[in-house]
Amino acid sequence: MVKKIIVFGGTGYYGRTVVTALVARGQMVRVVSRNAEGARAVVGSDVDIFEGDVTHTGDISKALQGMDVIVICLAAMSVKLIRKMKAIERDAVLNIMFEAKKLNISRLIYMSGYEMRADLLDELKIPEFGAIKIEVEAALHASDLNWTILGDAPAFDLFFAFLRGGKMTVPGGGLKAIPTISAEDVGEITAQTALREDLGGQRIRLTGPRAYTFPEVAELVSEITGVTVRHLSIPLTAVRVVSALLYPFTPFPRYLYKSLILLNNFPSDLADEVPRDHQKLLDLFDYKPRTLEIEIESRLCPKD
Repeated sequence: MVKKIIVFGGTGYYGRTVVTALVARGQMVRVVSRNAEGARAVVGSDVDIFEGDVTHTGDISKALQGMDVIVICLAAMSVKLIRKMKAIERDAVLNIMFEAKKLNISRLIYMSGYEMRADLLDELKIPEFGAIKIEVEAALHASDLNWTILGDAPAFDLFFAFLRGGKMTVPGGGLKAIPTISAEDVGEITAQTALREDLGGQRIRLTGPRAYTFPEVAELVSEITGVTVRHLSIPLTAVRVVSALLYPFTPFPRYLYKSLILLNNFPSDLADEVPRDHQKLLDLFDYKPRTLEIEIESRLCPKD
């Protein structure tokens, strides 16, 4: 059965993979963007582009007309959008929920963080880092929408972002094992979730087969490519100082610094549960996972 599915944040890093997976299944997909021409270049010609702004309630209401399913992948983690984070990630999402209720659209999928633990964020003195997602998740739980929350692990790109010139230089070292996942797998799982009615009221963690530390990834890259990659650690204080100096101009480095704090303090019990969480995905969804090994080979190994 073909459904009409609207993807908020459909031109974003994870959002575009969701759109691609839905289109491949022959679904009718709508994406909201302030720049229709730019969005078309990202998601292609098989997608209905609604030109509008998610921070405007009127645009949200119009965009939702005739839709069956809502997928929310909104994120403001960029230099350009960081100052609008509250408006985009909180206010817009709550407005989408409110307008969905008015239009009798019940099925909603929300992309969130892997696991939002308020006590950990308080302990690390970065409570605001996850406050928005925690609030939105609470609002979903209190609603009568047929919601599913997908807790996305960081993409494999996280590791490659610190890899330069045979060195993997990580602020804080990255010595804690963390879950990661292929962006394509996120898109595939989210698309399947949007087409199912039996996953309502569930929070599902999205991860690859295992959790890695940065030193382990450096070793894995060395093994697969045959080129030695050195793991280096630099003090987090260096990032903190830079973020403080740049804060009057942009809050983005400060937000990045807080994400690095969380990365270096990822809960060990969650990392231990990664194989079980991944097995749950294999049990629930029909897809072939893309592993970190495959990602390394495709990115770093010369093609014949």
